Amino acid sequence: MQRAPEPYDYSRRTGVEEVDWERFGALAAALTELLAGHRPDMVVGIARAGLIPAAAVAAASRLDLTPVRVSRREADVVVRAHLEWKVDVSADVRGRVVAVVDEMADTGETLALVAERCREAGAARVVTAALVAHSWADPFPDAVALVSDALVVFPWDRRVFSEGRWMLHPELVDALGAQGVEPEP
Repeated sequence: MQRAPEPYDYSRRTGVEEVDWERFGALAAALTELLAGHRPDMVVGIARAGLIPAAAVAAASRLDLTPVRVSRREADVVVRAHLEWKVDVSADVRGRVVAVVDEMADTGETLALVAERCREAGAARVVTAALVAHSWADPFPDAVALVSDALVVFPWDRRVFSEGRWMLHPELVDALGAQGVEPEP
């Protein structure tokens, strides 16, 4: 069995999968429909980028939304090998059916960590969901709009405003380079 790549190991991705805002809307709608079968009554969104699909799902489903934040990053730079809690699960999850939503299930570790914390906080049931998941995510989310082993480029990750100008996200430039792809401006 092939070992799953480490988080942010972009060299093991196969191809590039572009998600523009229109496609994001379609994927968020599909994820909303998939989650409806699980009957959640609350959404927990994983900050930062997981809040984007979480907000779309919560708004479309007319559900409460609360954020959490776990990260390996400081100031958008990966500085830790393991996830660290920054914003914990709200006590509002107690007794509720919670959908934990992230934009990407890469290794599956983040969703699993947040789901477990929701259970510890007294959630009646927890469903995990990702807009996109890699096939090697373990555990694999309960609901996924798209499975792709490509380098997925979300519209909010393509360009950043830095030093007074818009530019390709430096991590995207590095990730494309790891795949031997010349980034388009």
